[in-house]
Amino acid sequence: MLKRNALTFGARAIAPGTRQTVDLPVSVLSDHTPVTMSVHVVHGRRPGPTLFVSAAVHGDEVIGVEIVRRLLRAPNLDKLKGTLLAIPIVNAFGFMNHSRYLPDRRDLNRSFPGSAGGSLAARLAHLFMQEIVARSDVGIDLHSAAIHRTNLPQIRVSPSKPDTMILAEAFGAPLIVTAKIRDGSLRQAAQKTGVDILLYEAGEGLRFDEAAVRAGVSGILRVMRKLDMVPAKGIATPKVASIRSSATSWQRAPAGGLLRAFKTIGEKTDKGDVLGAVADPFGEAETEVLAETAGLLIGRTNLPIVNEGDALFHIARIGSRDDAEATIDSLAAQLTADPLFDEDEII
Repeated sequence: MLKRNALTFGARAIAPGTRQTVDLPVSVLSDHTPVTMSVHVVHGRRPGPTLFVSAAVHGDEVIGVEIVRRLLRAPNLDKLKGTLLAIPIVNAFGFMNHSRYLPDRRDLNRSFPGSAGGSLAARLAHLFMQEIVARSDVGIDLHSAAIHRTNLPQIRVSPSKPDTMILAEAFGAPLIVTAKIRDGSLRQAAQKTGVDILLYEAGEGLRFDEAAVRAGVSGILRVMRKLDMVPAKGIATPKVASIRSSATSWQRAPAGGLLRAFKTIGEKTDKGDVLGAVADPFGEAETEVLAETAGLLIGRTNLPIVNEGDALFHIARIGSRDDAEATIDSLAAQLTADPLFDEDEII
């Protein structure tokens, strides 16, 4: 067996076969309270890839924090090959304030690669790039919809290497969206350094969704198995392939008023289907929300109060032969039946 060296991380030396939480200094608040980015490092006894898993880049997207918490309790990590860098809360400022943003109202996921002497967002982005991305071979970044919206569990990816799409398929989310990379995003900055990222989207801001959490934990372990980082025992292979999409669009409110939604995430829709209806508060007028394209509903608003032009339903275009609802039902049933996720074992 090849002998591994200790991993120097921050001011710590982490021996092979051990794990530690390392606090990386980020800033000092106005009341002199220090703020750190905490990284849990699992340094396997045997060599292998380095994978980072990050959450709460947007501080109100708490579902990823729970996914990381459960991942770190997985017994599979006891026989890890390689190194796992788990960052449950990247944006501690937003997390503490239940906010998507940093105190200066900047979006961290539009601030990469950052700089050592820039704004608070730029400094945090720079720290993440230097300490996390630069050490990694691949990453998984966990997100949810914003507050008052919800997303179907999905992987968004813009692969620069063929292996990245193989990992997206191994994750086993109901949907894989080949999505454009936005300027200033973590995905863009990491890809420029040769590190591809799988972006997992599921659930709603400031809320937990048990099915989405389970899908996230299961998916990460499947990716780790595909990378030969953990043994296959207890990690089920998806029984059906993920649905593919390369284009999505939002159906917007045709009028302001009170929305009654007739369809929800995971349902297939045809062009012209009635997705919901918007009525004025007096009941004098009602406008139907009609699907402008066929596809799969992958996101929707949870607010019944809407203004004209508000984004209501997110639709992914999919192949005409895809039995989307059957795929989603199969993956959901598999998650429910998986003994790895018995509540007595994970909570």
